[in-house]
Formats: sequence, structure tokens, C-alpha cells
Amino acid sequence: MSTGNLRDAIPSHNEEAEIATLGAVLIDAEALPTIIPLLRPEDFYRGAHQRIYEAVLALFDRGQSIDLITLSDELRTRGTLELCGGGAYVSRLTSAVPTSANVEYYARIVQASSIRRTLARVSQEIISRAHDESSEISVILEDAERRIFEISDRNQTGTYSPAKEIVKLTFDAIERHYHSKTEYTGIPCGFKDLDQLTMGFQSSEFIVIGARPSVGKTAFALTIAANMAIRQKIPVGFFSLEMSAMAIMQRLLSMEARLDSQRMRTGMLSPADFSRITEACGRLYEAPLYISDSPDLKLLDLRAQARRMKSKQDVKIIFVDYITLIGSENRDLPRHEQIAEISRSLKSLARELGLPVIALSQVRRETEGKKPSLADLRESGSIEQDADVVIFIHTEDLKSEVREISVAKQRNGPVGDIQLSFLSRYTKFEPLERNA
Repeated sequence: MSTGNLRDAIPSHNEEAEIATLGAVLIDAEALPTIIPLLRPEDFYRGAHQRIYEAVLALFDRGQSIDLITLSDELRTRGTLELCGGGAYVSRLTSAVPTSANVEYYARIVQASSIRRTLARVSQEIISRAHDESSEISVILEDAERRIFEISDRNQTGTYSPAKEIVKLTFDAIERHYHSKTEYTGIPCGFKDLDQLTMGFQSSEFIVIGARPSVGKTAFALTIAANMAIRQKIPVGFFSLEMSAMAIMQRLLSMEARLDSQRMRTGMLSPADFSRITEACGRLYEAPLYISDSPDLKLLDLRAQARRMKSKQDVKIIFVDYITLIGSENRDLPRHEQIAEISRSLKSLARELGLPVIALSQVRRETEGKKPSLADLRESGSIEQDADVVIFIHTEDLKSEVREISVAKQRNGPVGDIQLSFLSRYTKFEPLERNA
């Protein structure tokens, strides 16, 4: 057998690193918390090492000391000591390394080999499914992307930082704002009163905009997106699960050209109207706005597209219209648990990409005619818990042009109410004073 074929036949592993990792833990039990976020028992290639690590974790979980005696006794109790090579093999682990100083380095080698094995296995399974003509290609692609991202997430481990590092980063951010003399610390939405409450939409925050149907959720989100992309040239990602990209663009053109949206749809336009539309098209053509209009978008697909938008277009903010239309991967779960999963995932996406994620949500029917509260967010209380900022749009009369914008929750700032004009013929929000 050639060297290449032999390498392919033997799954990736590094026995010396596995032995060194276990030996370092036995030399110094304080080394274990360093590697727990990195390694699971199945990450070890040798079955004996998997059993030994399982026993070590069991001792740690019970708060017992970890040494040769307690480990051997735990393995004996489990009936796996002889399967691990007996007491003699366990004793030899401590002679494999002189110190525990490099335990994280050894553990990362073990983790890398485990990820390689998982990638190889998943790749083979994907290849097998790709040749199965009875499977829908969309299902194969979705499953493949989900499994690859699961492997990628394994490589993202949490950590902690000393205060001296955090305070330096925090001071640097404050200093940047001080020298830049900008009015807001986040991305301004274009409405001064709202921006003064929020200081702009902040990086890594999950922001929810809630309202009843026809009150203007989508119009409000599109107005903000246009303010950012057209006037500030900030790259914006917009996920529309309810409207097509062309319908979204018609709304944006109506807003920008200040033309009745119904006349645009019917084509009943004058030459002057057409000229205004042409000018609006030019402004939108130059805007860094990226629209996804998949009607049955799964959570995994949304996360994947958001990552690509961030990587390829460097979007600074993402809008999702709206949260309860996102499809869950776990359709067997009750709907409120599916929404809870989606809400948590959007919050983690904001943290992962380091940008604001704004999700639209409906509120309960019972709020019609009265001001919504946090408990009125539909489907799941987890939206209320996960959101860093919750903004409600409210009116007691749908024919009125006045809309109350209520910041009902802001984890890092004040709450309060402002009023804006909603110009239904343009499906656009504007400061109230412009139409006073």
C-alpha cells in the first residue's frame, strides 16, 4: 500500500498529543478547566483515552481530586480499567510530560485531529447523499451546510479576559468617540429623537421592532435602511420573508421619489413623475443595500447568507422582516420553542458578526387600540428576554398619519416615546415636524 493510501485509510489522530493532554491533567488537576471548553471525550481517537477522559470529567464534576489513585478507582468502578490498559498504563501517562504548562497546546492538537476526522466522515456522507437520486438537492444542500457549520462552531470556544484588557478596549472605544466628535456611538437611524434615545443602533445588539399588521413595521424598517444605505452609504443587509425584492424596491422608489405607491404600481405616471423615479433609481443604484427575498428561509440559511453578506459586502447592519416567518430546523418542536430557538440564534448572530440585527415581530391581537407592552410580543417570551432593544410602533387610528414610536426596552440606555409621521401613500416615515 502506498503512503498516500495508508494516510487515507487511518483517520487523523495524534496519539502523543492525546497522551500528553491526559498526562498533564494528572500532573496538575488545575490544568483541566483550560481544556474542558476544547475537548469532549469523543475527540480522543483511542477508546482507552476516551474512557480515561470521561472518568476525569466525572471526578471533576463531583468535585473530587484527580490523581492516579482516584482515577484508577473511578475506572475500576466503571468496569473500564482493564479496557484502558490497566493501572500500569494509567500510571505511564504521567511520565509522558514533564509539566502541564503546554496542556492547551496539546489539547488543540487533539481537537484539530478530531475536527479533521469529523470533516472526513461528514464529507463522505455528503458525497453518498449527493449520489442518492431520491433525495431533493435543496435538502442535501441544507443538511450539508448545517453539518459543516456545526463543525465550524466546534472551533469557536469561549474564553474570559482580565479586567485590565477589557478596560483598555473600552477606553480605546471611548477615546475614538471623543476624538471623532460624532453625536452617536452606534449607527444612526436618521430620526434624531430616536437616535438620541438609543445613541444609534449598537454593534452586537439584537433589536426587535414590534407592531400590529398595517401599522407600518416594514415601512419603518425600510425607511431606516434607506436612511443608512442611501444617505450615509452604510452597507445594509435586508432579509424579506414576506415581500419580493421587486416589491421592496417599488416601496423604496415610492419613498425616494415621493410618489404615490399605487400610481407607481398601475403605471399612471406623468413625464415629471417618471423623471423623479429615474432620479430615485440613480440614488438606489449607488446605495450599498443587499436584499434577500427567500419566502421560506430557514434559520440556517439566513445565518449562512448573513455571514456571506458580512464577508463579501461588509454589511454593518442586518434587518429581518420578520422573525415569525423564519423556518426552524426543528419542526417537531412546539412553535413557541421554535421561535425561542430563532430568537436566541439571531442574538448570537449579532454577537458573532459584531453588528446590529434588527428583527420585525408582530404583537398580539389584544393590543389593537392600545399601547403594546413587552409581554405582547407574539409566539414566545424569549424574544422579550433576548432582545437588547425593543421598539413598538403604535396608533389608535390606522387612518392617522401620526405613529407613536416607543422604546419599551433598552438594556444599556433609557426608554421613552417619540412621534413620527407615517405617509401611507409613500409607505414612508418622516419626522413629525416636517408635516406639522
